[in-house]
Amino acid sequence: MNGVWKTKFGPRRVRQEPPTLEEAVAAASGLTDDLQQQVEIAASLMDLPEDQVRAAVTKAAAQRKRQIGTVGVTARSGLQRAVVVERKAARRPGVPRRFSV
Repeated sequence: MNGVWKTKFGPRRVRQEPPTLEEAVAAASGLTDDLQQQVEIAASLMDLPEDQVRAAVTKAAAQRKRQIGTVGVTARSGLQRAVVVERKAARRPGVPRRFSV
């Protein structure tokens, strides 16, 4: 598809930007847990040699190990369930509605 096309509102363009190294590493870590495969995926996304990407992948992996996850596995009578803990923002009351008579 071409980067420019015409609509009834005028010409539209799509800006094509390669991902940053952090974005490529995050995408690769979401696809697989194997570090070597993460290096290969991130290097192919960035069009960089694997040696340059390997340092960023190992750094990101070390940071992920230090973070405490919010997913826990509970076992009850042989069944395993994943429990995800998320924080929801408190509901803020809005402006009261006025009824017209």
